[in-house]
Amino acid sequence: MDEPAVSPTITTIVLLACSNVFMTFAWYAHLKHLQDRSWYVAALLSWGVALFEYLLQVPANRIGSTVLSLPQLKILQESITLLVFVPFVLFYMGQPLKLDYLWAGCCILGAVYFIFRS
Repeated sequence: MDEPAVSPTITTIVLLACSNVFMTFAWYAHLKHLQDRSWYVAALLSWGVALFEYLLQVPANRIGSTVLSLPQLKILQESITLLVFVPFVLFYMGQPLKLDYLWAGCCILGAVYFIFRS
């Protein structure tokens, strides 16, 4: 049988990264653009964006579960979330860079190390 063109782990990472972009916008973009609207308008629009998150996240987790444990999938997702969230905060929301982002990243890297070590 032929090997798949892309490994399940790489496919999972790419799908989770794309999913997290949609998730981040669904969760936070309304704070920048919909402050003058009712919360339920923001919630409905966010829900519409979140649909695309789930269309990527569900297959990512199904594919990833074939080669990773559930705790590995969760820590992978959390580390991707941080990698997506920091640029979102800096460039899209225009908030300043803080040293705490580095420390949070170090904690996530520690979690990645412990969950993936043999």
